Amino acid sequence: MNSSDIIGTPIKIGNLEVAQNDFLDKMPWEDAKNACIKLGDGWRLPTLEEAKILFKHRNKIGGFQKYSYWTSTELASNFIWNQGFTSGKSDYNFNKNGPLCVRAVRTI
Repeated sequence: MNSSDIIGTPIKIGNLEVAQNDFLDKMPWEDAKNACIKLGDGWRLPTLEEAKILFKHRNKIGGFQKYSYWTSTELASNFIWNQGFTSGKSDYNFNKNGPLCVRAVRTI
């Protein structure tokens, strides 16, 4: 999947632009961060607060899986916040190498 397939037609939510699509595969946190950056033009993982906004507007944005998504927000050096898209619960993941879903965002 190339960058334009992932970004698709971005959806605007406030001052946030959300990629239309997830990355094809779940991936570890570092890979997720790097994959978003490689999209260029300011694309990145959402913060925890932004991920909560994505969940709130999930029906408008569309395409989310019923799993957890990485955020860029670290709780501590070994803990990263993630956002669930089934229950809406935010949680932390201590295994940065565990694969989670990824959706890129950027500030506009």
